[in-house]
Amino acid sequence: MAPRSRRRRHKKPPSSVAPIIMAPTTIVTPVPLTPSKPDPSIDTLGFFSLDDNVPGLSQLILQKLNMKSYEEYKLVVDGGTPVSGFGFRCPQEMFQRMEDTFRFCAHCRALPNGLSDSRVLRHCKRCRNVYYCGPECQRSDWPAHRRVCQELRLVAVDRLMEWLLVTGDFVLPSGPWPWPPEAVQDWDSWFSMKGLHLDATLDAVLVSHAVTTLWASVGRPRPDLDVLQGSLKRLLTDVLSRPLTLGLGLRALGIDVRRIGGSTVHVVGASHVETFLTRPGDYDELGYMFPGHLGLRVVMVGVDVATGFSQSTSTSPLEPGTIQLSAHRGLYHDFWEEQVETGQTHHPDLVAAFHPGFHSSPDLMEAWLPTLLLLRDYKIPTLITVYSHQELVSSLQILVELDTHITAFGANPFMSLKPEQVYSNPNKQPVYCSAYYIMFLGSSCQLDNRQLEEKVDGGI
Repeated sequence: MAPRSRRRRHKKPPSSVAPIIMAPTTIVTPVPLTPSKPDPSIDTLGFFSLDDNVPGLSQLILQKLNMKSYEEYKLVVDGGTPVSGFGFRCPQEMFQRMEDTFRFCAHCRALPNGLSDSRVLRHCKRCRNVYYCGPECQRSDWPAHRRVCQELRLVAVDRLMEWLLVTGDFVLPSGPWPWPPEAVQDWDSWFSMKGLHLDATLDAVLVSHAVTTLWASVGRPRPDLDVLQGSLKRLLTDVLSRPLTLGLGLRALGIDVRRIGGSTVHVVGASHVETFLTRPGDYDELGYMFPGHLGLRVVMVGVDVATGFSQSTSTSPLEPGTIQLSAHRGLYHDFWEEQVETGQTHHPDLVAAFHPGFHSSPDLMEAWLPTLLLLRDYKIPTLITVYSHQELVSSLQILVELDTHITAFGANPFMSLKPEQVYSNPNKQPVYCSAYYIMFLGSSCQLDNRQLEEKVDGGI
């Protein structure tokens, strides 16, 4: 371990030479943290923070989903079996109940049980996503809603089409890349490479019985085929954004993936978002990004890793060309002491954190500080993603104060193209997962706050 006194340092770096900024050639509702300090969970804090903007929303969600407590909700989210009679009699009831969790007035924040008998919540006819308790609230809210109405229409479609991923009726197309990896620099080139084969795959999904049943069950008109195909493409980028962003980090940080025995990536702060619906084939694209690699291990570490996700962290050599996914439930600095330092699992070649959120609250910063200092002091190549430019600026400032050597930051060419609605504040501008990235390696960053501000304002 690094000396404890050094790992707790928290000072501003000297300012002299700016780091190299490695911008790519071309080119989110903060996720849900347990208030409990020994076992901080970003999922729990996020769930209860819904009440800050819409009092009573967390209880409405539990009620509509036939759940008695947050613990039961979390059990289902993690893939476990609830103890009560959770469930729905038919798909129609399930989709109606899910939609009911979004029913509150976007302007006055009134919930259904707070309305008089003469008032009913009705959705915006354009986006079918935001609800109002009456014409007065809708008119008053229009200046704010008009800016996001079109994007929220996409959110409403994606929210339903995502069910195909849950049921397994939309399986991500996969196969070796016919183009040289260096030619695939962003989503435009990725979609061009996939070409007609991808279109045929998506078309087959759209005419399937599963899609017909889905739209027959949701109680709203089925959109045109081009709208549904656009939704499938956005969902595809949402799933593949994580492995391709890891590939971006491996490339930019110059990590050799042809090491005998395989290379290792640790995803820290992993939650159900990274693990619940993840299937082994979802990370095949990472392998195709590096033809000839000698094996890639991706280990998810976090207190919210989904139940049932593989907990194996074997040190056995990998077969060339294979990708191994595994997970460990716990805090990363504890995992490091118990597993990495004892040789029970491999030392990471890259550590990645998707939306760590340490900028958003003192509790999260306190939970992340030991891990951030560990990564800095052991000079581990590190990649962090954030939802927005504002989060990018805040996170960079914290990392500068922690004396990390920032090697690159910028817009992520493999960000998710699926807009994420802020649950309790639907008229807030939607965000996109992994929209920006930060990379750092070791300490002694020479970028002071003034230089950082100039770089961010002028270069991104």
